[in-house]
Amino acid sequence: MTGKVFLIGAGPGDPGLITVRGLDALREADVVVYDRLVNNTLLREAPSQAVLVFAGASPRHNPNRQTEINEMLVGYAEEGKTVVRLKGGDPFLFGRGGEEAESLSEKGIEFEVVPGVTSAIAVPAYAGIPVTDRRISSSFAVITGREDPGREWSRVAWAKLASGAGTLVILMSVETLESTLTQLQEHGVSDEMPVAVIEWGTFPRQRTVEGTIGDIISKVADANLGAPAVTVVGEAVRFRERLAWFENKPLFGMRVMVTRPKSQSGSLSRRLIREAAEPIEVPAIEICPAPDVGAVDESIRRINEFDGVVFSSVNAVEAFFDRIKVLSLDSRCLGGVAVAAIGPATATALADRGINPDFKPTRYTTSNLAEELPNVQGKRLLIPRSAIAPEDLLIRLGKRGAILEQVHVYDTVAPPHCADRAREALEAQEIDVVTFTSSSTVVNLVDGLGNDAQRLLRGPVLASIGPVTTRTAEERGLHVDVTASVHTVAGLIDTLKRFADNRKGSTR
Repeated sequence: MTGKVFLIGAGPGDPGLITVRGLDALREADVVVYDRLVNNTLLREAPSQAVLVFAGASPRHNPNRQTEINEMLVGYAEEGKTVVRLKGGDPFLFGRGGEEAESLSEKGIEFEVVPGVTSAIAVPAYAGIPVTDRRISSSFAVITGREDPGREWSRVAWAKLASGAGTLVILMSVETLESTLTQLQEHGVSDEMPVAVIEWGTFPRQRTVEGTIGDIISKVADANLGAPAVTVVGEAVRFRERLAWFENKPLFGMRVMVTRPKSQSGSLSRRLIREAAEPIEVPAIEICPAPDVGAVDESIRRINEFDGVVFSSVNAVEAFFDRIKVLSLDSRCLGGVAVAAIGPATATALADRGINPDFKPTRYTTSNLAEELPNVQGKRLLIPRSAIAPEDLLIRLGKRGAILEQVHVYDTVAPPHCADRAREALEAQEIDVVTFTSSSTVVNLVDGLGNDAQRLLRGPVLASIGPVTTRTAEERGLHVDVTASVHTVAGLIDTLKRFADNRKGSTR
């Protein structure tokens, strides 16, 4: 049975700009053939078993590349695969999607085109430039700065464009910018016409240079702007002074090291991307099952002997319920046993497994959990945790008269090459912020960096999810700049935004 090919526009860079239809198709792909300008964050949405094929070599530098891509799409489809061709921007706007669709049609292969948010509109918008505004521009035209090199003459009607469109948007424009602007000048466009050139639009590395037709070439050269870039010509460029929103976000352009486990880094990375920061994932911990699962299983079999179970992390919930599943049980085995969760993420992990926690503290710390948990005197409490979890919870509950039984349900280990990747990025001064979301992330990163830890971690802002993690960092000789006031990923981002905003304000 022949498969199907989806020609999907991934948008201009920000992974949030892919359409719902495109995301649905991507999540069902057997094969993903993706381009250079596709944000790699989107590739996480493909199934774990999907084959990922990079097709980013430019056909301009390899004239046969497009033919190879066409044949690849046909070949995978003929194997019965669901193929996603993931293209930057929109597949039919200077994206050669028409050529790919034609090759599929010729072979009788079913295909579907999923339009994408085009860089012609999105990139100017992220730079604060509306391509139309009824006060000054009621039309716009999109031009390629790079036509088919096989043509002997240009098919762009420069004379008509120079006088016929309120705003001109030129894609793939940097290498031919001078000749393009010369054409506009020769056809009557004033040297004083505003121009903006936007590099890496919608990415955290976005840069915008403003000028006029008369001086923009020198300004672009001074700024060393390069591809990919979008050029906007027209009076609409003047709106940028008032409407530039993306580059004014507090975390814009910040390169943030995410040290969470790979399986949990996505939520923090996605939030950073929304705030125009660039996440750099260097997982400092990896979650593994406890070496003695027999002890965990035994505690589950005796669960009705306990008055309550206290979960102080998402990891503890996941590891504990993994063993419940292995024992062919489900959440009903906790019937009649009170359940406490340290905070909203842990509560959500429990809710996903059919458990609505009986208790959450007002602040999401182990000390608040221990102090606020009601009626613990003489109660038997089971505490699933890691072997190196801080002792605060046990000490405080013990002082209140609780009868505690802890069970070692998971371990945290340092992933291979974590320290090497962190060292490389820190030595190159490519990191503006290092985030710590648990004591384990601190311990593993500092131990991995060894004697160089304090030196390498002196430059970036150090951001901690809560006081326990901050204390661990300080015990290791680090100075923590930011401690989240609400001890969640969202709270960490909000506190970091306030810190960045205040720091920017102090330098104005």
